[in-house]
Amino acid sequence: MATVPPSQPGRSSGVRLAELLAVLSLGADLGMGQPMEHALRQCVIALRLGDRIGISEEERARLYFGALIAWVGCHVDAYEQAKWFGDDLALKDGFRRYDLSGPVPMLAMTRAYLGAGRPAGERARTVVAFAAHGRRDAGSMLANHWYAVDQLAEAVGLDEGVRTTLLQTFERWDGKGAPHGARGDGICLSSRIVNLADVLEVYHRSHGVTAALDMAQQRAGTQFDPALVDVVSREGEALFEGLDATTSWATVIADEPGLRHTLTEEELDGVLEAFVDFIDVKSPYTLGHSRGVAGLAAAAGERVGLAADDVRRLRRAALLHDLGRLGVSNAIWDKPGPLGAGEWERVRLHPYLTERMLHQSAALAPLAEIAVQHRERLDGSGYPKGLSGGAITRPARILGAVDAYRSMREPRPFRPPLSEEQAAAELQADARAGKLDAEAVAAVLAAAGHSVGRRREWPAGLTSREVDVLRLVARGLSSKQIATELVITPKTARNHIEHIYTKIDASSRVAASLFATEHGLI
Repeated sequence: MATVPPSQPGRSSGVRLAELLAVLSLGADLGMGQPMEHALRQCVIALRLGDRIGISEEERARLYFGALIAWVGCHVDAYEQAKWFGDDLALKDGFRRYDLSGPVPMLAMTRAYLGAGRPAGERARTVVAFAAHGRRDAGSMLANHWYAVDQLAEAVGLDEGVRTTLLQTFERWDGKGAPHGARGDGICLSSRIVNLADVLEVYHRSHGVTAALDMAQQRAGTQFDPALVDVVSREGEALFEGLDATTSWATVIADEPGLRHTLTEEELDGVLEAFVDFIDVKSPYTLGHSRGVAGLAAAAGERVGLAADDVRRLRRAALLHDLGRLGVSNAIWDKPGPLGAGEWERVRLHPYLTERMLHQSAALAPLAEIAVQHRERLDGSGYPKGLSGGAITRPARILGAVDAYRSMREPRPFRPPLSEEQAAAELQADARAGKLDAEAVAAVLAAAGHSVGRRREWPAGLTSREVDVLRLVARGLSSKQIATELVITPKTARNHIEHIYTKIDASSRVAASLFATEHGLI
C-alpha cells in the first residue's frame, strides 16, 4: 500500500492544540448526552471561579486543560454501558442529577436506568444478570474513563499537573469517589473546581441560576468542596454572566493560558491519530476503523493523482470522518437486529455532527467539507444531505468508497466481516449502479490489493493465537464466546486472556482495545 507523503518536520500546521482539544470536547459532550459546548461553558465557569479565588498561572493552566477534556474518556465503555443500561447517552446525562453519596441514591439511579427501554421480561433478566456479573463492569467504568483520558493527555503532551487534575476529576469531597477514594484537601484544587463547574453548567443551562446554586449548596460537603460552594453562592450571578448570549468557543480559545502552542504538521498528525483511537473504541466493532480508512484513502488518493497536500488533507479528513459517531448511542451502533426508522435518523445525523464540530475551527473546516460527504452517493441516495453527482467532491468520493470497503471488511453486530472478494464485488456493484465513483472504486481496490501479509512477530511477545484472542476480547466477546469462536475450551480462553493482559500490562477490555488499535492488530 502506498503511504501519505510525510509532513514536513517543524512546519506549522496553523492548528493550535487548544483548538483540537476543544473540538474533541464537543464530541465528548455528545458522548455524554449533553449539547455541544457543555465542556466549553464548564471551562468558562471553572476559570471564572478560579480567578475569584486567586489561583496561580500554573494552576490556571491545569484548570483550563482539565476542564476542557475531563469527560473525553466517558464514551470508551459505552459498549458495556449500553449492554446493561440501554441508552448509554441517557445514562450519562442522568448521573449528574444524583448526588451518589451512599447506597440509596446509587440504588435509585440503578433502578432508573438498568435495562431501560427493554421489554419487561428482558429488563427483569438484565437485573438478575447485573446482580451476578454487572457490578464489576459498573465499578470499573470510572477507572476506565480516567485511564482513557490519561492516555490521551500523555499522547498530546500535557504535563503531569494536568494529568493529576484529570485523575482526580471523579473524586468526591467525602471520599466516596473514584478511582482512589481521595477526599477533602487530598484532591487537587483544579479537580475540585472542574467537578463543581461541570454540574453547575448542567443545572444552570436546564433550570437557571437559582437551581444551580441550590444544587451546589445541597451537595456541599458530600460531592463538592464547601469552601468553593461558598464562593459560588456569593459570586453566582457573575460566574454565569453572558453564558447564554455568546458562543463559548471563541471565549475559551482566546483564554488559553501561557504561550499558545501551534502544532507542527508532524505533531498534528500524531494528535489526530491519538484522537481517532478514542473515537473508534466507542464500539468493539469499529476498533481501528478510522486509521484503516485513513491509510487506504491516502493510498487511493495517490493512485488517482491527487497533489501531496490534497492527499494529506484527505488522510486527515478520513481520520476524523467518524467523529460524529460519539453523538449516537451504542444501543443503536451495537444493535444486532435491523434498525427502526427513528434509529436510522440518528445514524444519518452523524456526518452532520462531524461537520458541526470541525467547522468550529477555521483551521479544521476544510477537513469538514470532505468528512461530511463520506456517506453521500452519486445517485442521491446517501446522507446527510442527499447530494448527487458533481456536488460530491473528488476527495469525498474516494473517502466514501474507502469507508464502504473497510466497513464491509470489518465485523458488525448483525453480520460477520465480508471476505476481500465479497467486499470487492459489493463495491464494484455499487459503482455499476451509479452509487459510487468508478474511478475511486478502482483506486481503492488497487490500493487494497497491495496490502502486506500477516506479520509473524507480534508486539509485547504475543503469539499468533494470543493475537486472535485479543482481537475477540476487543470486540467484547466473553471467554465462553471466544472459546466457541476459536474451538477451544473456556479455560484455555481464560488462560490466554490472563497471559495477554500480563504481557500488554492491561486490566480491562478498554485498555486491551487501545493496545490492539495502537499496534495495528485490529
